[in-house]
Amino acid sequence: MNVYLDNAATTAVAPEVIEAMVPVLQESFGNPSSSHAVGRKSRVLIEQSRRSVAKLLNCHPSCIYFTSGGTEADNLALRSAVRDLGCTRIITSEAEHSAVIKTAQSLQRSNGVDLDLVDHLENGQVDLNHLQSLLAKGGKTIVSLMHANNEVAVLQDIEAIGKMCQNHGALFHTDTVQTMCHYSFDLESLPVDFITCSAHKFHGPKGVGFLFIRKGLQVSGQIEGGSQERAVRGGTESTHNIVGLAKAMELAYADLEGHQSHVRALKAQMVEGLRAAFEDIRFNGASDEMDKLYTVLNVSFPPHPKSGMALFLLDLEGVACSGGSACSSGATLGSHVLRALKFHDPKRASLRFSFSRYNTQADIDYALNAIQRVFASK
Repeated sequence: MNVYLDNAATTAVAPEVIEAMVPVLQESFGNPSSSHAVGRKSRVLIEQSRRSVAKLLNCHPSCIYFTSGGTEADNLALRSAVRDLGCTRIITSEAEHSAVIKTAQSLQRSNGVDLDLVDHLENGQVDLNHLQSLLAKGGKTIVSLMHANNEVAVLQDIEAIGKMCQNHGALFHTDTVQTMCHYSFDLESLPVDFITCSAHKFHGPKGVGFLFIRKGLQVSGQIEGGSQERAVRGGTESTHNIVGLAKAMELAYADLEGHQSHVRALKAQMVEGLRAAFEDIRFNGASDEMDKLYTVLNVSFPPHPKSGMALFLLDLEGVACSGGSACSSGATLGSHVLRALKFHDPKRASLRFSFSRYNTQADIDYALNAIQRVFASK
């Protein structure tokens, strides 16, 4: 038996999404920028998809810019804020995704922007008092803080952060790659200027995502060469992938509560089984608690001679998950998130298990048994 519990990395493409994409590949091959009927057919599909996404998020379709995924969208948000919107300072966190941290560092080197890192509380939450003091320093600023941490499941209060940014005249970008289609968003009322999406995190295809840009913010593209996406993202649009993204979102929001209930039950089953099997089990970021990202569980196992090989041994047992910490061999520095949030313990294996609508109770039972076999003998 093979059990896939690495859905925070990527998800299986939904059969309904494949079904929606295949006719586009077979029949709608025209360039969406062409003026003839074949091209116009592709353009119609893209704009229908844009309207579908916008309706689900309660925003104007012109605010949705299709990209190759979350990494490009994060880059586009930060680089546009500096290049086009006059931002001279970026506030972010050491626990952000590398797409944000490395882009911010690159802009610091190339454009001379100031880079401030906000502190975190012991539970992984952003220290809002520290953020307030950083914002009070003034200067045109963009704050970039993710909605949910992809490794330890800590959810940030993006409404409170957004209001704080508004009060100080700062822009706010939040990476919603892990929460898009797992929570509802009302972008008409949510105080955010940029949010990012990657379709393969919710059973859509790889290679496509979008950036939401608040209406009224005038930005230019970082990929030059064409006027696609209203000159913000040059390059011929991937029509079939865009259709697939919209279909995946439609499926997700058709029964969001049912999806949440199903996945929460699987996560609770995993937590209960781990607690029963191990006396000294820990959950990094309190990822076992109900107010955390319900699709992710980051587990710190008791010290064990096999800690450094736990990920490999589970793979041999047919369980796919991911490593969240340095192995005991010291062969890797491990997760920058665990180090930044002070959850890292080199003596313990930290593994991330992440769940989807396609996982079952039988999957969890099998994974729990496999985990016990890996850590059974010393």
